[in-house]
Amino acid sequence: MSKHSKRREALVYHAKPTPGKIEVVPTKKYATQRDLSLAYSPGVAEPCLEIEKDKENAYKYTAKGNLVAVISNGTAVLGLGNIGPLASKPVMEGKGLLFKIFAGIDVFDIEVDTENVEEFIATVKNIAPTFGGINLEDIKAPEAFEIERRLKEELDIPVMHDDQHGTAIISAAALLNALELSEKKIEQAQIVVSGAGPAAISCTRLYQAFGAKRENIVMVDSKGVIREDRGDLSAEKSEFATHRKIDTLDEAMQDADVFIGLSRADVVTPSMLKVMAKNPIVFAMANPDPEISYQLAIDTRDDIIMATGRSDHPNQVNNVLGFPFIFRGALDVRATAINEAMKMAAVKALAALAKEAVPEQVNIAYGETRLTFSKEYIIPKPFDPRLITTVPPAVAKAAMESGIAKEPIEDWQKYEDELLERLGSDNKIVRLLLNRAKTNPKRVVFAEADQLDVLKAAQIVYEEGIAHPILLGRRDEIERLKEEIEFDADVLIIDPKSDEELERKNRYANAYWQQRKRRGITLYSAQKIMRERNYFAAMMVNEGDADALISGYSRSYPSVVKPMLELIGMAHGTTRVATTNLMMTKRGPLFLSDTSINIDPTAKDLAIIAQMTARTVKMFGMDPVMAMTSYSNFGSSSNEKASKVRDAVAILHKAYPDMVIDGELQTDFALNSEKIKEVFPFSKLAGKKVNTLIFPNLDAANITYKLLKVLNKADSIGPIMMGMRKPVHILQLGASVDEIVNMTAIAVIDAQEKEKWELKQSKKTSKK
Repeated sequence: MSKHSKRREALVYHAKPTPGKIEVVPTKKYATQRDLSLAYSPGVAEPCLEIEKDKENAYKYTAKGNLVAVISNGTAVLGLGNIGPLASKPVMEGKGLLFKIFAGIDVFDIEVDTENVEEFIATVKNIAPTFGGINLEDIKAPEAFEIERRLKEELDIPVMHDDQHGTAIISAAALLNALELSEKKIEQAQIVVSGAGPAAISCTRLYQAFGAKRENIVMVDSKGVIREDRGDLSAEKSEFATHRKIDTLDEAMQDADVFIGLSRADVVTPSMLKVMAKNPIVFAMANPDPEISYQLAIDTRDDIIMATGRSDHPNQVNNVLGFPFIFRGALDVRATAINEAMKMAAVKALAALAKEAVPEQVNIAYGETRLTFSKEYIIPKPFDPRLITTVPPAVAKAAMESGIAKEPIEDWQKYEDELLERLGSDNKIVRLLLNRAKTNPKRVVFAEADQLDVLKAAQIVYEEGIAHPILLGRRDEIERLKEEIEFDADVLIIDPKSDEELERKNRYANAYWQQRKRRGITLYSAQKIMRERNYFAAMMVNEGDADALISGYSRSYPSVVKPMLELIGMAHGTTRVATTNLMMTKRGPLFLSDTSINIDPTAKDLAIIAQMTARTVKMFGMDPVMAMTSYSNFGSSSNEKASKVRDAVAILHKAYPDMVIDGELQTDFALNSEKIKEVFPFSKLAGKKVNTLIFPNLDAANITYKLLKVLNKADSIGPIMMGMRKPVHILQLGASVDEIVNMTAIAVIDAQEKEKWELKQSKKTSKK
């Protein structure tokens, strides 16, 4: 993508469809006059009076306890420098977005128009009663140190400058694990720190808290080694001035065990790495380009343990592993601060988590067979779902043990359950999905690439490395649209109606004729039908010229399904094709089947659909917990519509006793685990969170998923085709660009899975 195109995409993202990235959403009913009279006058007076009696009641009657202020004056924004408070607002909104999606914390971003320390502190103190916590962001040094110190002293709510402490906490966890792998002790480690800003100072202080010795640390700024005899040092830099008579980073690296980079790109050379001690630890965390590139570093030293701030290399030191979960734990016990004990607890929790067995969905997301504690895995991945139940409890316990928790937690299992519920409010599954596709992108043919939205989606999947698109359609129109959207990549364009494709069309036509010549197809009719894009695209996949296919944007579902079933057909051993839709709901991901194919399936058909859906759910790294839905509950109706659902459940219980599925159940029961436990304690679903609904017919499934999509604004991925011999996926008419991108990722993952299956089968055959 050109620089101009990237700029335009970024601006459109922030401007459309609504300016900004966050909004305020009501949490109470507001439909009636009675609701409004309770929300405002006169009913609102009652909680006001209760808070007047005891200010702690604000946590009971308002959103204060789950509200964090992200505050900046814009003096040190990302890599942009001092751009001012208003220009920093998109960054602060972005921070608010991360708080919400990772930990369910609400945020108001506040941009303060002053560089005066006293004015800034006074402003924050004056608005502090609104919030349960304060996250300071992008404030330049040395003012940042004084602002945080004063606010922590003068406020009774958690305050943290994430630029200082976020990187410190994550890198400290990684450092502890790296030292363990290299069989070194932190007390003896020789540490070089490149950079002397807030992050570098905070990192070094935290390493000292874990045992690093002051005399073993050398810090380097833009002027060279920070020595005791330098006369230009701030109080913070003086804290780390060395007595050693060295001047340069090159000299400091001699026999060093650890390099911590928080400076700028390319300041470390291969020769510097070569003079470091055995099993060197190098954290090159400058963004976007590290102090030394990952590839150059590992090529230079095969015994190196390397981390960067980038997501495209192992061991990403990413602040998102810390701040959402640290504030979550602090808020949940109403801590009056974020103290050293809480930060150290977060470090230990992150370090310990990297040593535990990794959930399959994390392995899947990163394309790994099995992530294990090693040089390439010293810190948890940002997509790890265990972070929410690991870091907040550790932080909360530390707050309680250090005596600053006003609302101690007593039932830790209940607390963990509450934390897990918070995961349902975001789209982590989409990030997992896209990341997994990127690990092994496949050739995907877009059968309607001359449609603008389809081409936009193809551009995104190409630029993001999700797939290698093949563009099918009218060449002149595709080239015109490519120019319009600045899609200048050299990707394959095929026009099925063009004479340029005569050889390919004839080859496909002959293969199709051989396949169906005894079913009324002549060679002439086969040649004619290959001008139709969906037949042509299907043959591309059949003949191995593409790995997967996306179609259906501009045509009705049945008209697109027909050639796919005819040419590609069902997978070996499959007697039924079906679809499932993955809905991103507030309670978490929810699969709905069958949404597009089987109009009125029999009990046996429903059992097959459930089996296929279970396999698809597992493909996403989730354990299927499935409810067979109906208008009745466990035999409350003898009607044949309900009976077939019961019969399907009986088939599955007999054939697959370990499958977690039950029914027939009304949907409200199916989605309420406590309700099932109370009324139907015998059910396999009692006390379990259902993530899959199997519907009795197409009407129910299709209507439900479209209602959820429109009324609840739930994102949908699907319909995901199940039971096909090759990776073929058909969009709903008029699918959005995002939906097409997500379906492309599904097609890539489907191709990855089928490739693995074929490889396994060929190995079995070769053994015979």
